[in-house]
Amino acid sequence: MKQYSAKRSIQILAHILEQYGIDKIIISPGSRNAPLAIHFSEIDAFQCYSIVDERAAAFVGLGMSKSIKKPVAITCTSGSAATNYYPAIVEAFYQNVPLLVLTADRPADFVDIFDGQTIRQKNIFQQHSYGDFELLEDEKDGADEYNFETIKKAVELCIEKSGPVHINIPLTEPLYNLLEELPVMPAVEKTIQKKNYEIPSNLVADWHTSKRIMILAGTLSPNPELEAQLSQLVKNHTVVVLTEMNSNLQHDKFFAHIDRYITDFSEEDYHTYAPDLLITIGQNVVSKRVKQFLRKAKPKQHWHIDEYWQPDTYYSLTQKIETKPEVFFSKLLKSINLEPRPYFNLWDVLKDKKDAKHEEYLNKAPFSDFYLFKQLSNQIPENYRVHFSNSSAIRYAQLFEYQKYDVYCNRGTSGIDGCTSTAMGFAMMEDEPTILITGDLSFFYDINGLWNQYIPPYTRIVIFNNGEGNIFKIIPGPSGTNALDEFIATQHHRNAELLAKNFGFDYTRVEDEISLDRVLPNYFKPASKPKILEVMTSECNNADILKQYFESLK
Repeated sequence: MKQYSAKRSIQILAHILEQYGIDKIIISPGSRNAPLAIHFSEIDAFQCYSIVDERAAAFVGLGMSKSIKKPVAITCTSGSAATNYYPAIVEAFYQNVPLLVLTADRPADFVDIFDGQTIRQKNIFQQHSYGDFELLEDEKDGADEYNFETIKKAVELCIEKSGPVHINIPLTEPLYNLLEELPVMPAVEKTIQKKNYEIPSNLVADWHTSKRIMILAGTLSPNPELEAQLSQLVKNHTVVVLTEMNSNLQHDKFFAHIDRYITDFSEEDYHTYAPDLLITIGQNVVSKRVKQFLRKAKPKQHWHIDEYWQPDTYYSLTQKIETKPEVFFSKLLKSINLEPRPYFNLWDVLKDKKDAKHEEYLNKAPFSDFYLFKQLSNQIPENYRVHFSNSSAIRYAQLFEYQKYDVYCNRGTSGIDGCTSTAMGFAMMEDEPTILITGDLSFFYDINGLWNQYIPPYTRIVIFNNGEGNIFKIIPGPSGTNALDEFIATQHHRNAELLAKNFGFDYTRVEDEISLDRVLPNYFKPASKPKILEVMTSECNNADILKQYFESLK
């Protein structure tokens, strides 16, 4: 026998979510949100997932949403539980990942009277959400009509902005009154507007008069249409396209290893290789070197193409083009001539030179983090979705051939705090296998991402354990301080063996090149459990090996 919540606000909420096809609900335990847990778990249209730790739960929801490309709802009890959502909400805000955040709350008049688990939840995420709403308690006059319109507005905003939207839900006791049948509710009249875009004629004219056109792609979801359009633009050497691993764009005439090519640029090179028209697409760019290059290059024109963000990252923005890149390029390609430009050949000569030096160094690179990333780029089956943690992991990935995979990384805020949880949420939604490649600090920081009964057995995690936050020995600055080892790099002697056992993963540990090369081919074979491979590199001079690599490119 079904048991539904008697709370009208929850009935209305579930009805509207069902109407908009939002059917994935992540529930963290608690009493104040029990009406939501009871109600959603009894309705066949919803798939509910229990994730205990709210911080991990929110990142799991983010990963799920990145996979299914539509909103995921997350719900928790009142008080500090809600604040644990904040890191994932900030990440979703800057990545434009749609999360519908449903926080249960005490009645409004309980706030600041020292009642248990009661804080100022209204508008708590206002700085990093696309909308903040609060429902009326069922007992208030006009609550049904107000809540219906408020929830509808919140859901449509979440879809339109493709980002986090918060609904705070005050609930009075009793919380556990139940119904066996639901009242009939009206259909929802959807009012989401489609956006049309027409390219201005002056942009076409500026394109034709520009002699050095560069397209720089930041973080993007896999997009075959956009990839095909950019492939047309490079076919006749019309433009230079710079990509990163998490741009998810592949073509042999794209320049996919920016740091490899520009690592030793002089002041003269900044001008020699500078574009006169820079077109940027996607969101955050990993490479600090390319930001430095383009800020010094000072292109005459900079167009940024994005539905949601138009940041002046390179201090030269001249056009804010508020549409999807594939929409813009579909219009542009109908209006331009694809003439070859010498600018492409300038970059192509540089690429050939640096690629040859790259290959030369690869042949002599010793066992290290660097060596591991080289081997993984050759060994991971092509059907895998590859997630990288932040810090050094995504930076190593930029140097190798990962562009044949669908690549993901939390570059919205670039933090390590939810990398594991995000990857596990993504894996839960995928029929094809997911692998997370992560540093030790990122992994240990987010171990509750594995407190999750829904992780498929074909999920893989590779931890490169260098015994510290080795990034701080790579970047300039920290190594000159006395605080480096204990307080910045935070050296440790932990490993993941017992954690793997605790969370039901198969575990393998390797400590040298021979063992790694022996283990990797079998690591991706099917198994009854997900697997963790921990590669111990703390005895390696990882930072020096990477620095020597960049020296070898000069």
